[in-house]
Amino acid sequence: MLHKSVLLITMTLLVTLGAQAQTAAKPFSFGLWGDMPYKKAGDDAKLPAVLQSINRSDIAFSMYDGDIKDGSSKCTDDVYADALKMFNTLVKPVVYVPGDNEWTDCHRTNNGGYDGLERLSYIRKVMFPTSNSLGQTTMALEHQGKLGEKFVENTRFAHGGVVFVGINQPGSNNNLIMSEKECKYKSARDNAQCDASNAEYLERDGANVAWMQASFAAAKAQNAVGIVVVTQGDPGFDWPETEEVDESTDPAFSGFRHFMSKLVEQTEQYTGQVLFVHGDTHFFKLDKPLYSPTKLLPNFTRLQTFGSPSLHWVRVVVDPASANVFSVHPVIVK
Repeated sequence: MLHKSVLLITMTLLVTLGAQAQTAAKPFSFGLWGDMPYKKAGDDAKLPAVLQSINRSDIAFSMYDGDIKDGSSKCTDDVYADALKMFNTLVKPVVYVPGDNEWTDCHRTNNGGYDGLERLSYIRKVMFPTSNSLGQTTMALEHQGKLGEKFVENTRFAHGGVVFVGINQPGSNNNLIMSEKECKYKSARDNAQCDASNAEYLERDGANVAWMQASFAAAKAQNAVGIVVVTQGDPGFDWPETEEVDESTDPAFSGFRHFMSKLVEQTEQYTGQVLFVHGDTHFFKLDKPLYSPTKLLPNFTRLQTFGSPSLHWVRVVVDPASANVFSVHPVIVK
C-alpha cells in the first residue's frame, strides 16, 4: 500500500507540474521565410530590407524553409558561403531547412551539372557547422544525425510549450525520379546517378518519417500544446477549386505521399495543434487542406510561405492558452 501511495503521489505531482508548465508558458512569436534570394529575379537588392524587418521584430527565432538560390543558377561553393553570411546577419537564432535548389536540382545543366548527392553531402558538412542554430544569437538543436553525416539536417527543439521540427523534404518530388526521360531531361545525370538518387530518397524518406514520429512522441511527453513541422517541398494537396481533379494523386507529388500519410496518422493521434509549413510555390497560403476539400482534419493547418520575387516573411504568434495556439500574420516588406 505504501508503494502504491507513493506512486499515486508521484503521478499526481507529474501531472500537476505538466499542467503548471503549460499554464506558465507565455505567448511568443517566431518567423518563417525562404525561397530567397534569387539572383535572376534581382532579389539581392531587396533582401536587406527583409533581414532588417526580421531583426526589428519581436520574434524569438526564425525558421528558413529552403532554397538559398534560384533553380537555374550554378551550385558553386560560394552559394552556401553567401547563405551562411545571410543567416548570420540575423540577431536572433535561425534554423535552416534545405531546399531543392541547393541540392536536388543541381544536376541540371544550367546549375553546373553537379551530382546532387555530393551537394547534399556538402550541405551537411557546411550548413550545419555546429549542433546549434545559425544567427548571431544561437540556440541548441537536436539533430537526427551526427555533425557532417546523414540526416544532421533534420532538427528539433522546444520553445514555450511547442515542439519545432525541421525536415529535409525538398521540392522536385522529394528527389524521387519517376522515369529515364525525367532522369536525363536538361540534366547531366546518367542512369547510375538516378538509381542512386532513388535509393537516397527511400533511405531519407524512412528517416524523415521516423524523425517526425519521434517528434510527435516528444510533443506528447512534454504535454506540448502544438507542433510545427517545417519542410521545403510543396507536397501537393487537393485543391477545392478543381472538383474533378485530385492534385495530390499527380505523380509529380508521389515522393511526398508516404511521409504525408504518416503525418496524418500522427496528427489524428495528437490532441494539440499541428502547423505544417512549406515553401517551394512562392506565394502565401494558409488553409486546412486535409483530409480533403470536403473533409476536415481539424487540428492540421498548412502554411505556405512567400518566395521570390515576393520577398516577405511570416510572423506567427503562439498563445498556449488559445484553442488555436497559432496566429499567423504575413509581414509585407516594402
